[in-house]
Amino acid sequence: MSEHIHKDYTGAKFGMWLFLFTEVLLFGGLFVLYAVYLQRYPQEFISAGSELDVRFGGGNTLVLLTSSLFVAMSITALRRGQKTLCQGLLAGTIVSAAIFMVNKFFEWSAKIHHGIYPGSPHMSEIAPGESVFFSIYYITTGLHGIHVVVGALIIAWTMFKIKAGSVNAGDWVVLENAGLYWHLVDLIWIFIFPLYYLILH
Repeated sequence: MSEHIHKDYTGAKFGMWLFLFTEVLLFGGLFVLYAVYLQRYPQEFISAGSELDVRFGGGNTLVLLTSSLFVAMSITALRRGQKTLCQGLLAGTIVSAAIFMVNKFFEWSAKIHHGIYPGSPHMSEIAPGESVFFSIYYITTGLHGIHVVVGALIIAWTMFKIKAGSVNAGDWVVLENAGLYWHLVDLIWIFIFPLYYLILH
């Protein structure tokens, strides 16, 4: 019986790593696209990048790093049988995700208010390189934002499983896989932040 559980555990872990690899390929493609156009429009990218607010990017970086710490601690807590602490840490992760999305909402709202969004009249008037920058910016950060929301929903679902007792100190692979997904969301942002908010300033 223990061997069967071990096989299930290994299969679940392998499946998650395979899925994460496809996610890395997805965002990796966007980063390659960014690099190609950066070489083509270096000055336009610098000009467009200077319009992004480093405070929003830096604040969201801190929020996601904190949330990843919460997830890591929650796994340790569950394995030690500290169910309440685990749930509290996961709740903190969901709150962090909400803060991230609220910050992103205000950041996007400011850009949209100034007419900086795909298809706007202003975008057709600025230099082509700047238009390309903002198009890639919206695609990349928008896709990442979707992953943040999905990650928060997965964490919430995991909390329900923990409360029901199906995820516990003896069977915590679901929580670990949810944590791996969340760490990937965090890691992708660690690449987005310097590429868009720091390098071009």
